Amino acid sequence: MATLGLIHNSATLVPVFNEIAARLIPDVRILHFVDESTIKNTIAAGHLEKATMRRVINLVGSTFDAGCDVALVTCSSIGAAVDMAAALYDQPVLRVDRAMAEKAVATGTRIGVVATLSTTLDPTVELIRRVAAEQGKQVEIVAHVCEGAFAAVMAGDGATHDRIVGAALTETMQGMDVIVLAQASMARVVAALPAGAVAAPVLASPELGIAHARDVLAALAK
Repeated sequence: MATLGLIHNSATLVPVFNEIAARLIPDVRILHFVDESTIKNTIAAGHLEKATMRRVINLVGSTFDAGCDVALVTCSSIGAAVDMAAALYDQPVLRVDRAMAEKAVATGTRIGVVATLSTTLDPTVELIRRVAAEQGKQVEIVAHVCEGAFAAVMAGDGATHDRIVGAALTETMQGMDVIVLAQASMARVVAALPAGAVAAPVLASPELGIAHARDVLAALAK
């Protein structure tokens, strides 16, 4: 049986990815690796530090030491460190947001990116720009930080978080061809909005990331 290692910055993501994996890759064994320091230290510093990069690279190595065939990192804020890890290990190391960025670039040229943290927004925007350049496409990226939403959810006020993010999706992001959610935790807001409230397609990374991992695992099995 193939084994997929999932590296998270919060234990709250474990059930989210378990549910998706049960649907998309029920025959794959899942191992979770959680290290909150990767996001908390990045937020505190305001950027991805070298020490955190080394931590991420070591976490990726831990998944392979534990017998995983593929490592998937579920946090966009540490994407640059994931790219470094991918260059250092022979086994596949995946960014959860790569498939999302590719789909966004394929969908349209006016791309909205919504986040509750600038430390997540900037790496997501950079990845979309890189994917567009690789594909030779000109895109316009409209980036927006939902001020106050992250503090609200950290304080246990999910309703305020959802209201701020919902307003960004329905008002600030009008006129986009496609909208990208920079954080997996924001996907629930879209599901709760009335049908047709957001005119453009909205992309979230968890499902697209697991689907990409499924394709990589299938290729390894051939």
